[in-house]
Amino acid sequence: MRLSEGDRVALLVAGSPAYLEVVLGLLAAGVVPIPLDPRLSEAERERILTPLRPALVVDDDAALDGLRTAYPWAGELPRARPMHCTSGTTGVPKGVWSGLLSPDDAEALVAEERELWGFSADDVNLVVSPLYHSAPLRFSMGTLLAGGRVVLPGPFDAAVLTTSVERERPTTAFVVPTHLQRLFAHWDEAGWPDLTCFRLLAHAGSPCPERVKRRLIDAFPPGTTWEFYGSTEGQFTACRSEEWLERPGTVGRARPGRTLHVDDDGTVWCTVPPHARFTYFEAPEKTAAAWRETADGPAFTVGDLGRLDDDGYLFLDGRREDLVITGGVNVYPLEVEQVLRGHPGISDVAVYGVPDDEWGQQLRAAYVGTAGAEDLDAFARAELAPPKRPKVWHHLDELPMTLTGKVRRSELPGR
Repeated sequence: MRLSEGDRVALLVAGSPAYLEVVLGLLAAGVVPIPLDPRLSEAERERILTPLRPALVVDDDAALDGLRTAYPWAGELPRARPMHCTSGTTGVPKGVWSGLLSPDDAEALVAEERELWGFSADDVNLVVSPLYHSAPLRFSMGTLLAGGRVVLPGPFDAAVLTTSVERERPTTAFVVPTHLQRLFAHWDEAGWPDLTCFRLLAHAGSPCPERVKRRLIDAFPPGTTWEFYGSTEGQFTACRSEEWLERPGTVGRARPGRTLHVDDDGTVWCTVPPHARFTYFEAPEKTAAAWRETADGPAFTVGDLGRLDDDGYLFLDGRREDLVITGGVNVYPLEVEQVLRGHPGISDVAVYGVPDDEWGQQLRAAYVGTAGAEDLDAFARAELAPPKRPKVWHHLDELPMTLTGKVRRSELPGR
């Protein structure tokens, strides 16, 4: 079938070189791909895609090859951003829609990423996360648009990735902190590869435990590691690890072309250039709630809370919807989680509140790891003020996650 400009195509197939070619070919033609996890159930597909009304759903390699033939990519610039969907922790995921970009905005979109991350024809990008996530797809596209090469080893496997590092000598990669922990554990056991090929290792997606962050900095070449803070909707900050060492806990300053504002209640807003603006697809009320006008231009928020220091470095406190009020004291789960991740017996943790007749809410923690409740109680007493200490500890084999790797806190009380 021939698609029209502005049409949407749902992609529910595994990442591959053909996948990347199709994404770029569609975007060059003004057709917008919707990257989704191919493991979605039929019910999940229907729930997500019904409001987005894709003109085509691609769920096998034959259909993908057909699109690659119909929309070959020959290096043209994308005329839109892929439509990624929000994680949907509190309801049906929303489609983040950029619309079709003007020629100037299309050039600015590619130039911004290239200038920030230094993509060039010499780059070899190692893909660690699934391509239906926004960050790995963005890094891969930026590499190809600069004339570089992309390596796709397949689903995460520490041994396979290590072999790819040794054989392909990648220059860039994007990871999440969980990847780092698993890679470090594998390398401690099997031996460490030569990492001097890397010029850029960026991480984001969730808070990075301090011990993992410091080990990352020690392991990779000086000046090569970065953290950035963003969302499905857009990017806020970028931070070299050397800046983090000077201000532990920061996620950096505003990316070029952006400014940050923090309300009295802690809500973080970010102004962005025209090529980075968005709406929620056919959801005007939700779009209006996410945007406001400022002296610096239109700014958006995703409901995150934080603080800016005098030099403009942002420190995150969590999300308003996650706030726990216990005994009249505001407790931000993110702050507590960052401390608890410093315990060697915790590999992942989520803090949440449940109703309590005496305190209003009781603070609890669900965790993955080898630690016991008594040990964690002692650790919390040493590291946290009384209101921030979880009263109940739940050991789980894994935390309930959305398809984009966010904890489903609403499910934790039932676990």
